[in-house]
Amino acid sequence: MTSRVVDTMNNSERRARLATRHLLAPGTRAASAEAVADALVALHATDAATVYLSALARLRKPETGEVERALYDDRTLVRMHGMRQTLFVVPADLAAVVQASTTREMWGKERGSLLKSAADAGLDAAWLDRVEAATVAEVARRGSATGAELGKAVPGLRDQVLYGKGTKWEAWQPASGRVLRVLGFDGAVVRGRQVGSWLSSQHRWEPGKGHAEIAVADAQAELTRRWLRAFGPATEADLKWWTGWKVTDARKALKAVGAVQVALGDGTAPGTGPGWVLPDDLEEVAPPEPWAALLPGLDPTAMGWQGRDWYLAEAIRPRLFDRAGNVGPTVWWNGEVVGGWAQRADGTVATKLLRDVGADAEAAIAVEAERWRKALGEHRVTPRFRTPVEREISEG
Repeated sequence: MTSRVVDTMNNSERRARLATRHLLAPGTRAASAEAVADALVALHATDAATVYLSALARLRKPETGEVERALYDDRTLVRMHGMRQTLFVVPADLAAVVQASTTREMWGKERGSLLKSAADAGLDAAWLDRVEAATVAEVARRGSATGAELGKAVPGLRDQVLYGKGTKWEAWQPASGRVLRVLGFDGAVVRGRQVGSWLSSQHRWEPGKGHAEIAVADAQAELTRRWLRAFGPATEADLKWWTGWKVTDARKALKAVGAVQVALGDGTAPGTGPGWVLPDDLEEVAPPEPWAALLPGLDPTAMGWQGRDWYLAEAIRPRLFDRAGNVGPTVWWNGEVVGGWAQRADGTVATKLLRDVGADAEAAIAVEAERWRKALGEHRVTPRFRTPVEREISEG
Protein backbone atom coordinates (compact mmCIF):
# COMPACT_ATOMS: atom_id res chain seq x y z
CA MET A 1 0.00 0.00 0.00
CA THR A 2 1.35 3.43 -0.92
CA SER A 3 1.98 5.80 1.97
CA ARG A 4 -0.01 9.02 2.03
CA VAL A 5 1.61 12.44 2.52
CA VAL A 6 -0.15 14.29 5.33
CA ASP A 7 -0.16 17.83 6.70
CA THR A 8 -1.98 16.94 9.94
CA MET A 9 -0.65 14.38 12.38
CA ASN A 10 -3.13 13.35 15.04
CA ASN A 11 -2.59 11.23 18.14
CA SER A 12 -2.86 7.96 16.24
CA GLU A 13 -0.15 8.98 13.79
CA ARG A 14 2.16 10.16 16.55
CA ARG A 15 1.67 6.93 18.51
CA ALA A 16 2.37 4.84 15.41
CA ARG A 17 5.65 6.71 14.91
CA LEU A 18 6.57 6.31 18.57
CA ALA A 19 5.89 2.58 18.43
CA THR A 20 8.15 1.86 15.48
CA ARG A 21 10.86 4.49 15.81
CA HIS A 22 11.37 3.85 19.51
CA LEU A 23 11.62 0.10 18.90
CA LEU A 24 8.59 -0.82 21.00
CA ALA A 25 6.16 -2.44 18.55
CA PRO A 26 6.36 -6.14 17.66
CA GLY A 27 9.20 -6.88 15.28
CA THR A 28 11.02 -3.58 15.82
CA ARG A 29 13.33 -4.60 18.66
CA ALA A 30 17.04 -4.17 18.03
CA ALA A 31 19.96 -6.57 17.89
CA SER A 32 22.48 -4.23 19.52
CA ALA A 33 22.78 -1.55 22.19
CA GLU A 34 24.15 0.81 19.56
CA ALA A 35 20.95 0.45 17.51
CA VAL A 36 18.86 1.33 20.56
CA ALA A 37 20.88 4.46 21.35
CA ASP A 38 20.88 5.53 17.71
CA ALA A 39 17.09 5.16 17.48
CA LEU A 40 16.50 7.25 20.61
CA VAL A 41 19.38 9.74 20.08
CA ALA A 42 20.39 9.52 23.76
CA LEU A 43 19.69 7.31 26.77
CA HIS A 44 19.20 8.97 30.15
CA ALA A 45 22.00 8.07 32.56
CA THR A 46 21.33 10.08 35.72
CA ASP A 47 20.19 6.80 37.24
CA ALA A 48 22.88 4.26 36.35
CA ALA A 49 20.31 1.51 35.85
CA THR A 50 18.25 3.45 33.31
CA VAL A 51 20.79 3.04 30.50
CA TYR A 52 20.65 -0.73 30.83
CA LEU A 53 16.90 -0.96 31.39
CA SER A 54 16.04 1.31 28.44
CA ALA A 55 18.20 -0.88 26.23
CA LEU A 56 16.82 -4.14 27.63
CA ALA A 57 13.27 -2.97 26.91
CA ARG A 58 14.16 -2.75 23.21
CA LEU A 59 16.68 -5.57 22.66
CA ARG A 60 15.64 -8.83 21.06
CA LYS A 61 17.84 -10.55 23.62
CA PRO A 62 17.68 -8.41 26.78
CA GLU A 63 21.15 -8.92 28.26
CA THR A 64 23.07 -6.36 30.35
CA GLY A 65 26.32 -7.72 28.91
CA GLU A 66 25.33 -6.29 25.51
CA VAL A 67 25.21 -2.80 26.98
CA GLU A 68 28.52 -3.27 28.82
CA ARG A 69 30.14 -4.39 25.57
CA ALA A 70 29.10 -1.24 23.76
CA LEU A 71 30.00 1.08 26.65
CA TYR A 72 33.27 -0.38 27.86
CA ASP A 73 34.68 -2.91 25.41
CA ASP A 74 33.93 -1.46 21.99
CA ARG A 75 33.45 2.14 23.20
CA THR A 76 30.71 2.71 20.66
CA LEU A 77 28.57 4.41 23.32
CA VAL A 78 29.75 7.34 25.45
CA ARG A 79 28.48 8.56 28.83
CA MET A 80 28.53 12.37 29.07
CA HIS A 81 26.66 15.45 30.26
CA GLY A 82 24.49 16.98 27.58
CA MET A 83 21.01 18.33 27.15
CA ARG A 84 19.58 20.17 30.19
CA GLN A 85 22.86 19.48 32.03
CA THR A 86 21.70 15.87 32.28
CA LEU A 87 23.91 12.80 32.11
CA PHE A 88 23.27 10.75 28.95
CA VAL A 89 24.72 7.85 26.99
CA VAL A 90 25.02 8.71 23.30
CA PRO A 91 26.42 7.01 20.20
CA ALA A 92 30.16 7.73 19.93
CA ASP A 93 29.70 9.45 16.58
CA LEU A 94 27.23 11.86 18.18
CA ALA A 95 29.33 12.76 21.23
CA ALA A 96 31.14 15.64 19.52
CA VAL A 97 27.82 17.03 18.27
CA VAL A 98 26.31 16.98 21.77
CA GLN A 99 29.47 18.51 23.22
CA ALA A 100 29.59 21.35 20.68
CA SER A 101 25.85 22.04 20.61
CA THR A 102 25.21 21.96 24.32
CA THR A 103 27.93 20.86 26.73
CA ARG A 104 30.59 23.35 25.67
CA GLU A 105 28.50 26.29 26.86
CA MET A 106 27.80 24.47 30.11
CA TRP A 107 31.56 24.00 30.58
CA GLY A 108 32.16 27.75 30.56
CA LYS A 109 29.43 28.37 33.15
CA GLU A 110 30.52 25.47 35.34
CA ARG A 111 34.18 26.49 35.29
CA GLY A 112 33.26 30.09 36.11
CA SER A 113 31.17 28.90 39.04
CA LEU A 114 34.05 26.77 40.32
CA LEU A 115 36.42 29.72 40.14
CA LYS A 116 34.02 31.81 42.24
CA SER A 117 33.88 29.07 44.85
CA ALA A 118 37.66 28.69 44.79
CA ALA A 119 38.16 32.43 45.27
CA ASP A 120 36.64 32.16 48.76
CA ALA A 121 39.57 29.90 49.61
CA GLY A 122 42.15 32.23 48.08
CA LEU A 123 42.54 30.02 45.02
CA ASP A 124 42.72 31.64 41.57
CA ALA A 125 42.53 30.72 37.89
CA ALA A 126 46.20 29.73 37.86
CA TRP A 127 45.45 27.22 40.61
CA LEU A 128 42.64 25.68 38.55
CA ASP A 129 44.83 25.53 35.44
CA ARG A 130 47.48 23.61 37.39
CA VAL A 131 45.00 21.21 38.98
CA GLU A 132 43.27 20.50 35.67
CA ALA A 133 46.56 19.82 33.89
CA ALA A 134 47.79 17.56 36.68
CA THR A 135 44.51 15.63 36.77
CA VAL A 136 44.42 15.09 33.00
CA ALA A 137 48.05 13.94 33.09
CA GLU A 138 47.33 11.51 35.93
CA VAL A 139 44.33 10.02 34.13
CA ALA A 140 46.47 9.61 31.00
CA ARG A 141 49.26 7.97 33.00
CA ARG A 142 46.93 5.51 34.70
CA GLY A 143 44.58 4.97 31.79
CA SER A 144 41.69 4.64 34.22
CA ALA A 145 41.12 5.87 37.78
CA THR A 146 38.37 6.56 40.28
CA GLY A 147 37.81 10.01 41.70
CA ALA A 148 39.17 8.79 45.04
CA GLU A 149 42.36 7.50 43.42
CA LEU A 150 42.86 10.79 41.61
CA GLY A 151 42.26 12.71 44.82
CA LYS A 152 45.14 10.87 46.46
CA ALA A 153 47.47 11.36 43.48
CA VAL A 154 46.74 15.04 42.71
CA PRO A 155 47.12 17.27 45.81
CA GLY A 156 45.17 20.17 44.30
CA LEU A 157 42.04 18.02 44.12
CA ARG A 158 42.06 17.91 47.91
CA ASP A 159 42.02 21.70 48.25
CA GLN A 160 38.83 22.92 49.88
CA VAL A 161 36.32 25.12 48.04
CA LEU A 162 33.05 26.58 49.27
CA TYR A 163 29.91 24.87 47.98
CA GLY A 164 26.49 26.49 48.03
CA LYS A 165 27.62 29.84 49.39
CA GLY A 166 24.74 31.70 51.00
CA THR A 167 22.42 28.66 51.03
CA LYS A 168 21.50 26.19 53.75
CA TRP A 169 23.80 23.69 51.97
CA GLU A 170 26.87 25.92 52.32
CA ALA A 171 29.91 23.78 53.16
CA TRP A 172 33.63 23.45 52.54
CA GLN A 173 34.45 20.35 50.49
CA PRO A 174 37.34 18.99 48.40
CA ALA A 175 37.52 20.45 44.90
CA SER A 176 37.84 17.03 43.26
CA GLY A 177 34.19 16.48 42.34
CA ARG A 178 33.74 19.84 40.67
CA VAL A 179 37.11 19.78 38.90
CA LEU A 180 36.33 16.38 37.40
CA ARG A 181 32.88 17.60 36.39
CA VAL A 182 34.41 20.61 34.60
CA LEU A 183 36.95 18.38 32.85
CA GLY A 184 34.14 16.05 31.83
CA PHE A 185 32.17 18.94 30.32
CA ASP A 186 35.27 19.90 28.33
CA GLY A 187 35.80 16.34 27.11
CA ALA A 188 39.29 16.22 28.66
CA VAL A 189 38.24 13.14 30.64
CA VAL A 190 35.30 10.79 30.17
CA ARG A 191 33.34 8.45 32.40
CA GLY A 192 34.57 4.89 32.07
CA ARG A 193 33.60 1.52 33.49
CA GLN A 194 31.38 1.41 36.53
CA VAL A 195 32.84 0.40 39.88
CA GLY A 196 30.89 -2.68 40.90
CA SER A 197 27.83 -3.96 39.08
CA TRP A 198 25.82 -2.27 36.33
CA LEU A 199 23.59 -0.83 39.06
CA SER A 200 26.42 1.18 40.60
CA SER A 201 26.52 4.97 40.30
CA GLN A 202 30.30 5.03 40.83
CA HIS A 203 32.63 4.96 37.85
CA ARG A 204 36.20 5.35 36.71
CA TRP A 205 37.63 8.27 34.70
CA GLU A 206 39.48 7.77 31.42
CA PRO A 207 41.29 10.04 28.93
CA GLY A 208 39.02 12.08 26.67
CA LYS A 209 39.52 13.71 23.29
CA GLY A 210 39.00 17.32 24.34
CA HIS A 211 36.31 19.72 23.22
CA ALA A 212 34.67 19.33 19.84
CA GLU A 213 35.85 21.47 16.92
CA ILE A 214 32.38 21.86 15.40
CA ALA A 215 30.58 25.15 14.86
CA VAL A 216 27.78 25.51 17.38
CA ALA A 217 25.13 26.19 14.74
CA ASP A 218 26.18 23.14 12.72
CA ALA A 219 26.12 20.95 15.82
CA GLN A 220 22.71 22.21 16.89
CA ALA A 221 21.33 21.56 13.42
CA GLU A 222 22.65 17.99 13.40
CA LEU A 223 21.27 17.25 16.87
CA THR A 224 17.90 18.67 15.83
CA ARG A 225 17.90 16.57 12.67
CA ARG A 226 18.46 13.37 14.62
CA TRP A 227 15.98 14.29 17.31
CA LEU A 228 13.21 15.12 14.84
CA ARG A 229 13.80 11.83 13.05
CA ALA A 230 13.11 10.02 16.32
CA PHE A 231 10.61 12.34 18.02
CA GLY A 232 8.90 14.28 15.23
CA PRO A 233 6.37 15.66 14.94
CA ALA A 234 7.24 17.82 17.90
CA THR A 235 6.73 21.44 18.83
CA GLU A 236 9.29 24.19 19.15
CA ALA A 237 8.62 24.08 22.90
CA ASP A 238 9.43 20.34 22.91
CA LEU A 239 12.77 20.94 21.20
CA LYS A 240 13.67 23.84 23.50
CA TRP A 241 12.80 21.78 26.56
CA TRP A 242 14.58 18.59 25.46
CA THR A 243 17.80 20.36 24.52
CA GLY A 244 17.78 23.07 27.17
CA TRP A 245 18.61 25.67 24.48
CA LYS A 246 17.35 29.21 24.19
CA VAL A 247 14.23 29.50 22.07
CA THR A 248 16.23 31.44 19.46
CA ASP A 249 18.66 28.53 19.12
CA ALA A 250 15.80 26.07 18.70
CA ARG A 251 14.24 28.23 15.99
CA LYS A 252 17.51 28.61 14.11
CA ALA A 253 18.11 24.85 14.23
CA LEU A 254 14.63 24.07 12.92
CA LYS A 255 15.21 26.49 10.06
CA ALA A 256 18.65 25.03 9.34
CA VAL A 257 17.28 21.52 8.86
CA GLY A 258 14.39 22.76 6.71
CA ALA A 259 11.80 21.52 9.19
CA VAL A 260 8.21 21.60 7.93
CA GLN A 261 5.18 22.60 9.96
CA VAL A 262 2.29 20.18 10.43
CA ALA A 263 -0.93 20.54 12.37
CA LEU A 264 -1.08 18.22 15.35
CA GLY A 265 -4.86 17.92 15.43
CA ASP A 266 -6.04 16.40 18.69
CA GLY A 267 -2.43 16.03 19.84
CA THR A 268 -1.75 19.69 20.57
CA ALA A 269 -2.57 21.40 23.83
CA PRO A 270 -3.85 24.98 23.39
CA GLY A 271 -1.04 27.46 22.90
CA THR A 272 1.76 24.99 22.15
CA GLY A 273 1.99 25.82 18.45
CA PRO A 274 2.36 23.59 15.39
CA GLY A 275 4.42 20.44 15.10
CA TRP A 276 7.63 20.15 13.10
CA VAL A 277 8.97 17.29 11.03
CA LEU A 278 11.87 16.85 8.65
CA PRO A 279 11.02 17.71 5.03
CA ASP A 280 11.33 14.08 3.91
CA ASP A 281 9.19 12.75 6.76
CA LEU A 282 5.66 13.71 5.80
CA GLU A 283 4.37 10.28 4.84
CA GLU A 284 1.77 8.61 7.01
CA VAL A 285 3.08 5.71 9.11
CA ALA A 286 1.08 2.50 9.11
CA PRO A 287 -0.17 1.56 12.58
CA PRO A 288 1.66 -1.44 14.04
CA GLU A 289 0.12 -4.51 15.63
CA PRO A 290 -1.15 -3.97 19.19
CA TRP A 291 1.76 -3.74 21.61
CA ALA A 292 2.59 -3.43 25.29
CA ALA A 293 5.79 -2.23 26.93
CA LEU A 294 7.17 -1.71 30.42
CA LEU A 295 9.66 1.16 30.34
CA PRO A 296 11.98 2.18 33.19
CA GLY A 297 12.10 5.45 35.08
CA LEU A 298 13.60 8.31 33.05
CA ASP A 299 13.17 6.34 29.83
CA PRO A 300 13.84 8.51 26.73
CA THR A 301 10.38 7.87 25.33
CA ALA A 302 8.48 9.07 28.37
CA MET A 303 10.90 12.02 28.75
CA GLY A 304 11.06 12.90 25.05
CA TRP A 305 8.52 15.74 24.87
CA GLN A 306 7.49 18.61 27.08
CA GLY A 307 3.89 18.34 25.82
CA ARG A 308 2.74 14.86 26.88
CA ASP A 309 -1.04 14.99 26.67
CA TRP A 310 -1.13 12.82 23.54
CA TYR A 311 0.44 9.83 25.31
CA LEU A 312 -0.06 10.53 29.03
CA ALA A 313 -3.39 11.54 30.52
CA GLU A 314 -3.22 14.44 32.95
CA ALA A 315 -5.34 12.56 35.48
CA ILE A 316 -2.74 9.85 36.11
CA ARG A 317 0.42 11.95 35.70
CA PRO A 318 0.94 12.89 39.38
CA ARG A 319 1.20 9.23 40.38
CA LEU A 320 3.90 8.49 37.80
CA PHE A 321 6.26 11.44 38.39
CA ASP A 322 8.21 12.58 41.42
CA ARG A 323 8.07 16.16 42.69
CA ALA A 324 11.06 17.19 40.56
CA GLY A 325 9.40 16.05 37.32
CA ASN A 326 11.22 12.74 36.91
CA VAL A 327 9.09 9.98 35.43
CA GLY A 328 9.08 6.58 37.11
CA PRO A 329 8.57 3.13 35.54
CA THR A 330 5.62 3.21 33.15
CA VAL A 331 3.31 0.67 31.51
CA TRP A 332 2.39 1.37 27.88
CA TRP A 333 -0.40 0.07 25.67
CA ASN A 334 -0.53 1.07 22.01
CA GLY A 335 1.40 4.29 22.49
CA GLU A 336 -0.21 5.51 25.71
CA VAL A 337 0.91 5.32 29.31
CA VAL A 338 -1.69 3.32 31.22
CA GLY A 339 0.03 2.51 34.51
CA GLY A 340 3.22 1.86 36.42
CA TRP A 341 5.33 -1.11 37.45
CA ALA A 342 7.95 -2.15 39.95
CA GLN A 343 10.17 -5.06 40.90
CA ARG A 344 9.47 -6.51 44.32
CA ALA A 345 11.99 -7.97 46.75
CA ASP A 346 11.23 -11.53 45.60
CA GLY A 347 11.97 -10.63 41.97
CA THR A 348 8.34 -10.41 40.90
CA VAL A 349 7.61 -7.70 38.36
CA ALA A 350 4.24 -6.29 39.30
CA THR A 351 2.09 -3.72 37.49
CA LYS A 352 -0.71 -1.36 38.44
CA LEU A 353 -3.03 -0.15 35.71
CA LEU A 354 -4.42 3.33 36.17
CA ARG A 355 -6.84 3.07 33.25
CA ASP A 356 -9.26 0.42 32.02
CA VAL A 357 -7.51 -1.15 29.02
CA GLY A 358 -9.37 -4.41 28.49
CA ALA A 359 -8.48 -8.09 28.70
CA ASP A 360 -6.25 -8.22 25.60
CA ALA A 361 -4.09 -5.39 26.91
CA GLU A 362 -3.87 -6.91 30.37
CA ALA A 363 -2.69 -10.21 28.88
CA ALA A 364 -0.05 -8.49 26.74
CA ILE A 365 1.17 -6.46 29.71
CA ALA A 366 1.46 -9.63 31.79
CA VAL A 367 3.67 -11.16 29.09
CA GLU A 368 5.95 -8.12 29.21
CA ALA A 369 6.12 -8.29 33.01
CA GLU A 370 7.26 -11.89 32.81
CA ARG A 371 9.83 -10.96 30.17
CA TRP A 372 11.26 -8.40 32.59
CA ARG A 373 11.30 -10.90 35.46
CA LYS A 374 13.43 -13.26 33.41
CA ALA A 375 15.70 -10.49 32.12
CA LEU A 376 16.42 -9.09 35.59
CA GLY A 377 16.93 -12.50 37.16
CA GLU A 378 18.69 -12.17 40.52
CA HIS A 379 19.21 -8.42 40.16
CA ARG A 380 17.02 -6.11 42.22
CA VAL A 381 16.44 -2.63 40.82
CA THR A 382 15.07 0.33 42.77
CA PRO A 383 14.68 3.54 40.74
CA ARG A 384 16.76 6.46 41.95
CA PHE A 385 13.76 8.76 41.59
CA ARG A 386 10.80 7.07 43.22
CA THR A 387 7.19 7.88 42.41
CA PRO A 388 3.93 7.27 44.30
CA VAL A 389 2.77 4.36 42.20
CA GLU A 390 6.21 2.68 42.11
CA ARG A 391 6.44 2.80 45.91
CA GLU A 392 2.92 1.45 46.25
CA ILE A 393 3.62 -1.49 43.95
CA SER A 394 7.06 -2.38 45.32
CA GLU A 395 5.81 -2.41 48.89
CA GLY A 396 3.11 -4.83 47.79
